[in-house]
Amino acid sequence: MNILKAFDVSASALVAQKRRMNTIASNMANINTTRTPEGGPYRRRDVVFSSFVLDEEGRLEGVGVSEVVKSDKPPKAVYDPAHPDADENGYVLMPNINLIEEMVNMMMATRVYEANVNAFNITKSMYLKALELGR
Repeated sequence: MNILKAFDVSASALVAQKRRMNTIASNMANINTTRTPEGGPYRRRDVVFSSFVLDEEGRLEGVGVSEVVKSDKPPKAVYDPAHPDADENGYVLMPNINLIEEMVNMMMATRVYEANVNAFNITKSMYLKALELGR
């Protein structure tokens, strides 16, 4: 087995989870954004993970973000006639983002990130011990 493959797998997961955490942070930052360049309120985004090939035999040995998708949930209408984006009835279309759900997703992404850091460090420790045996 190639020593570096174990590191490559952990590193790919770290990069993917970092992208997930950045996407979640963007959702949380835009929870009150009612106007975007595309028009309408901000739409929640989520990452889609996929496995990918790292070796020449075609084995799946890594994870990555294949795409970032926008939610198809409709925005929620909030009554706020003083808001500059309110319609003629006083309703403003707000992003359909649940802050608690985003916080739970962020905690899960953080835990997965930490688990991959631990896997990386344990692998490093095992290889260092193996090198010490060779002395």
